[in-house]
Amino acid sequence: MSLSEYYMSRCLELAKKGIPSTLPNPSVGAVLVYQGRIIGEGYTSPYGGNHGEVNCLNSVKEKDLIPFSTLYVSLEPCSHIGKTPPCADLIIHHKIPKVVVGCLDTFSEVSGKGIERLRQHGVEVELNVLEKECRELNKRFFTFHEKQRPFILLKWAETADKFIAPSPSVHEKERWITASEANQFTHSLRATERAILVGKNTVLTDNPSLTTRNYPGDNPIRILIDRKLETWKSEKDFAIYQPNSVTWILNEERNFKENSVEGIQISFEKNVLNQLMDVLTKRTVQSLIVEGGRATLQQFLDQELWDEAYVLSADKTFGEGLKAPRIEKPVSDFFEVGKNKVSLYKNTAF
Repeated sequence: MSLSEYYMSRCLELAKKGIPSTLPNPSVGAVLVYQGRIIGEGYTSPYGGNHGEVNCLNSVKEKDLIPFSTLYVSLEPCSHIGKTPPCADLIIHHKIPKVVVGCLDTFSEVSGKGIERLRQHGVEVELNVLEKECRELNKRFFTFHEKQRPFILLKWAETADKFIAPSPSVHEKERWITASEANQFTHSLRATERAILVGKNTVLTDNPSLTTRNYPGDNPIRILIDRKLETWKSEKDFAIYQPNSVTWILNEERNFKENSVEGIQISFEKNVLNQLMDVLTKRTVQSLIVEGGRATLQQFLDQELWDEAYVLSADKTFGEGLKAPRIEKPVSDFFEVGKNKVSLYKNTAF
C-alpha cells in the first residue's frame, strides 16, 4: 500500500461514519497531513451541514501548518454553491499546495470542475487513489446521478429447498424462515436505504410494518404497489399505514394525501417499474430496498433493474409453497448472520 492509499483508506473510514445521514449528498472523508503527521480529520455532516473538507480544516489546531500540508479527500471537492460554499474555494483560500482525490464527482454541477479550479490556482492534484473503493462507498449517489434512478437493493429469505413462502396449509408459526439475528440484519439494511418497497400481496399475507424497530436508524419511506387500493380500502388496520413513517401507494385510481399516507396514481397499462423510477428520481430518493413478494422481486430481476441482492437462507424446509426468485449471477460474497447464511449478488460494478 502506497502512502497515498494509506491516507485515503483513513478518508474512507471517516466517510463511512456519515452514511446514511448525508443523503442525498455523498459522504466524504478528508485528512490533512503535514510531514507524515495527520493534523486534521473530518467527514460530511448530516444533510445541509458542513462538507468533509470543512470539518477537517476546522479540526486543525496548528492553523499555520495548513499551507504546507497535503489534503486527502475521498471525493472531488465541490466547485458550486449548494447549501454550503464551494470546497475548492476553501482549499484555495487556505493555500493548500496539494490535494489527493479518491474519485471524481460525476454530479453535473461538479464533474471535474473542482479539479480544474484547483489546478487553475496552482494546486497540485493527484487523482483516482483507491477509486473503486471510493465509488463503492457512495454507490447510491453515483447510481442516482449516472443512471437517473435510485440504487436498488433486493432482499429475500429462502428455505434450503428454495421456497420463499409455505403453502397455505402450513401453520402460521412455520412461515418465518430466518432467526432473530437475521431480522436485525434486515433492519440494518432498511436503516441505510431511503425507501422500501413491497407488493400488495405481501401486505395482505404478512402485514409487515417495514420499519427499523430492531436497529438504530430512521424508518425508510414505505412504498406499496396496490393497483386497486385494496389494502387502503380494507377495514383491517395494516401496520404499513401506521404514522411511524411515510407511506406511498402506487395505484391506478387517484392521487390523495391523508396524514402520513400518499396515493400516487400511475398507469398499470404501462411499465410500472419505469414509472416507479420516475417518481423516486423526481423526489430525490437515491436508494430503494425491495423486500417482496416473489412476483415483485422477479419483475426487478427480469428487467435487470437492480444493483445488489441479499439472499438469506436457512436449513429449514417447507416441502411445498411459493418458489424463491432466481438470480442468474455468481455470488459476490458470502457470510453468516447467526444461524442463517447470506449470499450477496452484484449486478453492477462501481
